[in-house]
Amino acid sequence: MQRLSVRKPFPYPIRIGKGVLAEVNLPEGPKALLYDRKVEGFAQEVAEALGVPHRLGLEGGEGAKTLEVYGRVLSWLAQRGLPRNTTLLVAGGGTLTDLGGFVAATYLRGIPYLAFPTTTLSVVDASVGGKTGLNLPEGKNLVGAFHFPQGVYAELKTLGTLPPFTFREGLVEAFKHGLISGDEGLLEVEGLTPESPRLEAYLAQAVGVKIAITEQDPLEKGERRLLNLGHTLGHALEAYTRHALPHGAAVAYGLLYAALLGRALGGEDLVPLTLRLLRWLTPPPLPRLAWEDLLPYLARDKKKVSESLHWVVPLGLGRLVVQPLPEKTLKEAFASWREALEGLGLFGEG
Repeated sequence: MQRLSVRKPFPYPIRIGKGVLAEVNLPEGPKALLYDRKVEGFAQEVAEALGVPHRLGLEGGEGAKTLEVYGRVLSWLAQRGLPRNTTLLVAGGGTLTDLGGFVAATYLRGIPYLAFPTTTLSVVDASVGGKTGLNLPEGKNLVGAFHFPQGVYAELKTLGTLPPFTFREGLVEAFKHGLISGDEGLLEVEGLTPESPRLEAYLAQAVGVKIAITEQDPLEKGERRLLNLGHTLGHALEAYTRHALPHGAAVAYGLLYAALLGRALGGEDLVPLTLRLLRWLTPPPLPRLAWEDLLPYLARDKKKVSESLHWVVPLGLGRLVVQPLPEKTLKEAFASWREALEGLGLFGEG
């Protein structure tokens, strides 16, 4: 069992391992459980172990992060007359964690919640740090709030139920944490499986990077922006494909583009590392698209400052800058990115 803690702005425990339900510290008051139907068995185990009478199962995926589903969950809580001291338990992947956290942030102006992440993506990223949110047709995560959980409990036996690609794509965020921190151990994703003896420690290592950054900058005013590495282009690709492209795959594509930007700015060449990641991940190929196809989505990116879109650019392992870039640099990097992906057979599908 890996035991970590977040100290600020609000302290809460993080547990990663097997048998985490024995370590859950539940607040007093009523309880409700929101869960992904893909983990129905685990959700039932959580409900029985922790005495949760109210349960609502949803289909996971980006389709859960909509205003329509959000309204449905709020009405479900209200119809049961659940009061402000209700604790919402959320079991599922990153999309359920984002949705459930936002429900908790806004129902009766805020109720406590606990996260039970069941995918690699939600363990290393979505469940930690207090970011919650929904998508709009105009872009990803354009609605949201910072609302910190009372605890995060990652039961690793649930990872054994994931399809192999889903398991791998969540580790892209952990790889990203390696680029940000300079921890080369996090770049060693090859060979990781749900049965790997080093998986528990690897996930805790990745979460530790996020904890260190979010404690310093919980509301993303400065250093926390580094966690958006690969996400600017990645979110645009997700929106362009109407979320047919999974998040981890989109970020992997975005990391290659960021590495190309870093090389263009005279930094260390991290392109081979990101190409190695893509070969290991084997993501769905991208449709043929041009730079201009992504501009409407980039223009609505939530990381804009005033009228400028700021890019997170790696100049080396553990050495990043956040700044606007000239259009010429962006377009030249895009041409190189497209060429590299064509070489891998990952560009121009259809």
